[in-house]
Amino acid sequence: MNISTGKSRILIGLLSIVLSAQVFAQGNSNLERDDDKIAYSIGVNIGQNLQAQGILDGIEVDTFVAGMLDAVAGNVQMSDEDMFAAIQLFQQQMAEQQQAALAASTAASVDFLSANSAKEGVVTLESGLQYMVLESGPDGSASPTVSDSVLAHYHGTLIDGTVFDSSVDRGEPAQFGLSQVISGWTEGLQLMSVGDKWRLFIPAAMAYGEASPTPASPPNSALIFDVELLEIR
Repeated sequence: MNISTGKSRILIGLLSIVLSAQVFAQGNSNLERDDDKIAYSIGVNIGQNLQAQGILDGIEVDTFVAGMLDAVAGNVQMSDEDMFAAIQLFQQQMAEQQQAALAASTAASVDFLSANSAKEGVVTLESGLQYMVLESGPDGSASPTVSDSVLAHYHGTLIDGTVFDSSVDRGEPAQFGLSQVISGWTEGLQLMSVGDKWRLFIPAAMAYGEASPTPASPPNSALIFDVELLEIR
């Protein structure tokens, strides 16, 4: 059965879930053997990833696992044609859900930035980037250029306040080149001086756009970062 490469990799990878299910079916629920621990751990990892991506939303997990077990046993109960049609329907439903989520995220981000621009202390740049000065460093402190690397602390949230990444929470500042980060950071940090702490309100197009690297930050999301510029390196 010929399905898209991305979905094929997902479905093939899900064999690990079946292996972990067989561990319990065989009565090895104590997970003492290394093979059992490996199978179960891979199954948990894949299951968590699928759950985070929303792939399991609306899917009957028992039926899904039964299908995988039937495939392993060579006892598939549907024709290739029917399975192909079902996979196509699944892909269509996923695409529709993703488009709806993108539209909702885009609208929420635009509305947030529009309202935020009217708040006291918020500066909106021509690019759409917004910032608020929280603390200022010593007079005469240097500002980085796009070719510089910097050391900075940051705390990133979604517009609803959900934290998705934070060097502050990890207790260790991050070093990065200004040419190697999202464009909202590249522009914003060049305006800062060492010792400054700003809040950056970054439009989706200057953040991750539709290609978010993590489920914790939905595609087309405006992002908020509190950034403290510690050093230029």
